[in-house]
Amino acid sequence: MAGTGVISASMLYAHLTCPHRVSMDAHVDPALRDPVSPFVEMLWERGTLYETEVIARVGQPFLDLSGLEGDEKERATREAIARREPLIYSGRLSDGELLGVPDLLRFENGGYVAIDIKSGAGAEFLSEDESAETPFKPKKTYGVQLALYTDLLARLGVSAGCYGYIWDVYGVEVRYDLKAPLGPRTPSLWEVYLECRRAVGEALGQPGVTRPAMTSTCKPCVWRSACAKTLRESEDLTLLPELGRARRDVLATEFPTVRDLAVANLERFFQPGGKKTTFRGIGPETLRKFQRRAALLQEKDPQPYIRKPWTAPSGDYELFLDVETDPLRDWCYLHGVVIRDGTQGGREHFEAFWMETLTPVGERDAFASVWNLIRSRPGAVIYVYSAYEKTQYRKLAARYPEVCSVEEVDALFGPGGRVVDLYTGVVRPSTEWATEDFSVKTLAKRLGFKWRDTDPSGASSIQWFDEWARTGNGTVKQRILDYNEDDCVAMRVLLEGIKKLPVRPD
Repeated sequence: MAGTGVISASMLYAHLTCPHRVSMDAHVDPALRDPVSPFVEMLWERGTLYETEVIARVGQPFLDLSGLEGDEKERATREAIARREPLIYSGRLSDGELLGVPDLLRFENGGYVAIDIKSGAGAEFLSEDESAETPFKPKKTYGVQLALYTDLLARLGVSAGCYGYIWDVYGVEVRYDLKAPLGPRTPSLWEVYLECRRAVGEALGQPGVTRPAMTSTCKPCVWRSACAKTLRESEDLTLLPELGRARRDVLATEFPTVRDLAVANLERFFQPGGKKTTFRGIGPETLRKFQRRAALLQEKDPQPYIRKPWTAPSGDYELFLDVETDPLRDWCYLHGVVIRDGTQGGREHFEAFWMETLTPVGERDAFASVWNLIRSRPGAVIYVYSAYEKTQYRKLAARYPEVCSVEEVDALFGPGGRVVDLYTGVVRPSTEWATEDFSVKTLAKRLGFKWRDTDPSGASSIQWFDEWARTGNGTVKQRILDYNEDDCVAMRVLLEGIKKLPVRPD
């Protein structure tokens, strides 16, 4: 394979998160890295602490190699395998270009299988389709790491089979069958691993085989500033909201820059009948949409606009709803609502429904309180930004059916319901902004709104909640409440801004 560097499990994980990350780590001056964010540091700490907790309660004897390093650790691992130790903690294996440090190696079915300890869920939520055979699927980022360990075990002739396990935050041992298809048209985790292994090898071998892209995964990355500088200097297409790496790679041959797309004659790329273009997976309307965004960025003083008139629904009350969650503990711990009273001249106030105890009862009580508020205002219009609140409320309804049913949630958020999703219902389909993304923070800031906190982000709020959960610090709790209130107010600012946008039809 291409490349001469050693391929580790963390590199495979990084590649799936960002295909350019491995190249940056391998070939770019480390002095250009941004400081590691407190959120990422918290994830590292949580992972280490959780692993320690799990190992402390394994409940069976195991060989602990965590005190060894490098070649000494590997030699001890191979010797332990040779004498068939039942369970090996913190071993090390290598072969050729591969290097793996699995959390655990367990002897079963005549060989060894790898187990990774994760402080997150062992699988991810697949869909809201209750008729699906399973609503969950394995995480590719976890799967490729297990596949690397399994590959090493197979090369050494000691593999129990093409599978592994994730011990997750719920204490559940989730089996990953690496050669099972992920879907009807989706390759297996083993095939994903082989492709990742090849791509990482190429990236390690020489710089320039991958390119940066502006995506949502960039926010916590230490290379964010360096990549953003490159992208802006080159007028990369991923500077356009929602265009992304995959579409950029399809379009880049014809449109190397935003400027090239802005001035292009698109008609020559439309196929007969006008329903398809010469670009795989990109239709005429999508291509026109990205050209509009590119053209807006070329204007001397670009101003946002709406492409067709939109009238906000009316109600005596408006509720601007925003929830905060801790995905590591899988809690929905805060429901914040800014209530605007139309009967009192638009007077508004903030109400927060906080999970007072880190227990199911605490989560249920907070959910019940906000649901009672929603029920008590049957004529209120409820504003959210994205489908996140609906997803969380469906999960909470399934978890606490005594509060409300999933059907009630669907009725509230569905067609004919009282919820208006400003993002999917208005911003995405009908407006254009001279911004690099359409997040509520970006658009509200564009309209002049300022958050009180110096670091307002969902990642930061997770880190703050983790601190509160460990310490009970009231100052930290207030910081979260202020941040959440500002998010709710930002939605109201955005709503008013949308109402004032000039109409520029296609």
